[in-house]
Amino acid sequence: MPSAYWNKVLSTLAFAFLGLALASCSPREREADIAAAQGILLIGNGSEPKSLDPHLVTGVPENAIIQSLIEGLVTYHPTDDTLAEPAMAQSWEHNDDFTVWTFNLRDDAKWTNGDPVVASDFVYSWQRILSPALGAEYAESLYVIENAMAFHQGEIEDFSQVGVKALDDHTLEVRLKGSTPHFLLMLKHYSFYPVNPRVVEEFGGMTDRQSGWSTLENYVGNGAFRLKEWATNDFLEVERNPDYWDAETVKLNGVRFFPIENVNTEATAFQGGRLHITNEVPADRIPSLQQSNSDALMIEPYLGTYFYRVNTTREPFDDPRVRRALALTIDRELLVERVTQGGQAPATGFVPSGITGYTVSKAVEYDPERARELLAQAGYPGGEGFPEAEILINTSENHRRIAEAIQAMWREKLGVEIGIFNQEWKVYLDSQSSLNYDISRSGWIADYVHPMTFLEIFTSGNGNNDTGWSNAQYDQLISQAQRATTEEARFAALNEAEAIMMDELPVLPIYWYTRVYMKDPRVENWNPKLLDNRSYKYISIAGS
Repeated sequence: MPSAYWNKVLSTLAFAFLGLALASCSPREREADIAAAQGILLIGNGSEPKSLDPHLVTGVPENAIIQSLIEGLVTYHPTDDTLAEPAMAQSWEHNDDFTVWTFNLRDDAKWTNGDPVVASDFVYSWQRILSPALGAEYAESLYVIENAMAFHQGEIEDFSQVGVKALDDHTLEVRLKGSTPHFLLMLKHYSFYPVNPRVVEEFGGMTDRQSGWSTLENYVGNGAFRLKEWATNDFLEVERNPDYWDAETVKLNGVRFFPIENVNTEATAFQGGRLHITNEVPADRIPSLQQSNSDALMIEPYLGTYFYRVNTTREPFDDPRVRRALALTIDRELLVERVTQGGQAPATGFVPSGITGYTVSKAVEYDPERARELLAQAGYPGGEGFPEAEILINTSENHRRIAEAIQAMWREKLGVEIGIFNQEWKVYLDSQSSLNYDISRSGWIADYVHPMTFLEIFTSGNGNNDTGWSNAQYDQLISQAQRATTEEARFAALNEAEAIMMDELPVLPIYWYTRVYMKDPRVENWNPKLLDNRSYKYISIAGS
């Protein structure tokens, strides 16, 4: 890791690292103990965040930090991701068919600049993310709101026609385009979070993607913590917000997030006493850790899918037969048993198991013989003439191990040679969104517990699609599901949509996640969560 943070620690403690002979008593080795005594949680966060603007990010590393800084109408329950806790809204009501929701905002919520949080802040914020000029990749998440899609696509320009209205400073009315009993679960996602209108306007305005409002110097939030320090590629620290409406519940004095991309470095930091929680665990160390460090190793359910995106605008991947041939030669059983080793399940479809009432797809299988037939039909018998191509991964030894295994499967079973190319997180995200790749390592963790969050992202032009794939029938089924009056009808439309996607395979499902990480046993109230999202105000460290 870069040294700026650790240099500060060393100078504060006033003595230097003395070498391997004294490693057991060095201040670096004791940092987790020192931080625990101060009530500061040390977390490995995978990558440097692309941004802390909730309307311009899409990733898990950004989400982990934003959760501490900004609160939406509701927030995450400490133990159950199918429930919502009051946040900026202290209560809410809905009509009989779940199409009109009224939120009653609390009168003691403040932004960190002292402004009160009012209903019009949400109107402004939702107009912002839906404004076409902002180019928010998550804008489609708000299409559940009446006329949101029409405004985002430029069909209407008057935002007052969109179904969100501040009835007064503390009352927000939201009108939806269809019955949506799970709307509260959607609201927990950062795409629905508010930003402070006064600050956004001061530093560039509603649709300025380069706005300076979300920098260290100018950041204004309304969450349990506030931004304290941000040393790029080193660490980011948040501290307790004394003006938070529920400050009495907050246990921690702060959280430090470390962007450690190398999983072996992260594991060493944890075992050396420099982290309380890791982002990942090196896959090849899992068996030994199960024996030697079982109290720290966590393997938990996680509602997400690990998959490869395919750029369907490039030859030869514009041919569905090629995509299916690649999918049929991934031995997922072997991969999870020998490579990932964290209890993951081979993916037989895109939507993972674990969602009550939804029928899991069984469309993806392992059939190398059929794959060779399809590749020959596409004009590449035995892999002959197959063009040069690469798997794009973000920097991670775990992603590289998986890519190397799949690379070998394709070489052995199809006779095709596909390379591997890694990029750091922000560049990787840009390459994926601009379709500057052949095949791209991807993962999708549910934004809320519902199959819609997995399937709506592949509609035509969706900011999170990133495959170039488009299918009119698929789009119509997703729209039908959004307008469905019953969950049974909604799930039926979504099952049909997933069948189309699994037939054309713009994505290659690989496995369904488990959450595999290491946690210091002193960290309390860090409960297993299906989405791995937490309100940090409930977390504490024993002895702090």
